[in-house]
Amino acid sequence: MIGTSAAEYYFIRLCIVGLHYLAPLALCYCALNILLHGLQVAIYRVPLVIECVAVAEALFFLCVYLPYKSYLQREAVHPTPPTREERQELFQLCNENIENPREYLQKWFLGADLKDIKRENVKEFFLWAFFNRGGPPGDDDEELEEYVSAMETLLGEPIEAGRGKAKCLRLTLDEVKMLHRSLIWYLCVGFVDFLAYIALLYHGFHFHRTSLSRFFTLFPFRWQSLFSTYRSPAKHTMYWHRPHTSPTKLPMLFIHGIGIGYYPYTNFLSELNSTAGIESSDPNDQVGIIAIEIMPVAFRITHHALGREELCAEIDQIIHEHFGPDQKFILASHSYGTVISTHLLKTPKIAKRIGPMVLVDPVSMLLHLPDVAYHFTRRQPKHANEHQLYYFASMDMGVSHTLSRHFFWNENVLWKKDLEGRKVTASLSGKDLIVDTLAVGRYLSDQPKSTTIPYRDNPEMASTQDADENSTVRLRTNENSTHVDTNDEEWQSRPWKGTGIEVLWFKDLDHAQVFDSKICRRRLIDVIRAYSESG
Repeated sequence: MIGTSAAEYYFIRLCIVGLHYLAPLALCYCALNILLHGLQVAIYRVPLVIECVAVAEALFFLCVYLPYKSYLQREAVHPTPPTREERQELFQLCNENIENPREYLQKWFLGADLKDIKRENVKEFFLWAFFNRGGPPGDDDEELEEYVSAMETLLGEPIEAGRGKAKCLRLTLDEVKMLHRSLIWYLCVGFVDFLAYIALLYHGFHFHRTSLSRFFTLFPFRWQSLFSTYRSPAKHTMYWHRPHTSPTKLPMLFIHGIGIGYYPYTNFLSELNSTAGIESSDPNDQVGIIAIEIMPVAFRITHHALGREELCAEIDQIIHEHFGPDQKFILASHSYGTVISTHLLKTPKIAKRIGPMVLVDPVSMLLHLPDVAYHFTRRQPKHANEHQLYYFASMDMGVSHTLSRHFFWNENVLWKKDLEGRKVTASLSGKDLIVDTLAVGRYLSDQPKSTTIPYRDNPEMASTQDADENSTVRLRTNENSTHVDTNDEEWQSRPWKGTGIEVLWFKDLDHAQVFDSKICRRRLIDVIRAYSESG
């Protein structure tokens, strides 16, 4: 993730304009060419390469993007809703972990004024959140009334009857929002993927492809897969594997986040078996690594995201292939990968083999809060890092479809109770532009709740003269007073001990930046190596 400087802002905006408007320019050029030259259109009047690019981009937009965009708008197939008892337990967990009820409700309603959020609006939101559906309340109205009454208690004020003009964020029911990607962009993705391929091969990893009959189901095409002699036991899931030779250490399963694939993680993965920057050649020191590839969120055009059970079954096949049926392993994941970690943790057959866990920028923690969904899918970008996230990630066809049609929050949320009895380290970044890391850090560290109001998301606070645009303050309120605390809290500087649930706090980093700095990567690697040695 890039920073927020003026130079980075202009750079990222220039990249977006160049990539996004290439297709409209190509369409205009081709249309004008046909209009002016008719049947002689095949006789090029500019360098041939320009004509080829223009025609290719125009055809790609008309014949691939537009039909595919329409195809991806199909309704989500929601999972079976929880039982009433499960819903009530889930609702209670949510209510117990809301720091600012007003902000919580307003953000789920896309910044609407509270007077525009009325009783029927809240029911509509709860119907999606806890019943996995839209439509009228029907027979569920009585239960919905209970939840609305509980929300009134949390707010400390009544919710007006009727329906207001506010619209809530219902990710799996709303339109799949996406923006066109040029062929040039996909060529860039393919090139970066090839660089990652070369780097991982160099560091002893083996690429395991799927069947060659699936070669054309992934674009940009992975030509390197034609030369790989290693075959994945799973139908859809490709991965990287480094053999485990240490008889005393635990191997590791790693799952990446939304992005361009494994290129941003190559240094991290290669350094896991190095000491003082020197890669160990001692077989007794070699920790095995399986790095799963999730192609629907890796900026590719490919099959839709697999369902929870299907993906877990495929990962189980891969684990069994390399680690055997009984070998415990470390489960490490980043961002969206923490959602898949949640699924693995809730799959008994796999959970019993999961040892210590490392969750980097975990989006699955406190997923009932609106921050992840709102910041990733609905926030209008202002800063350089927000533009990078919005255009290159949020509006990617595969990513958007995955989040809008295959991301069911009540399946993906990870609670502290799910981690009981385990060694878990969560790596959090103080300037994360997606996750409310202060809330997550306090939750994992058993800190009392307080109200979090980021300056950038609160107009009243934004007007404060001495407020840094990217800073965050915490407000503790009671009937008589309001005072401001800094965001330096005791849990952020606790020494890491390797027991229970712990937090690594990187105060000045943004989402995913922990992998960019060698010093920060080293902290993660030290944790993983300690877990590997202790079991």
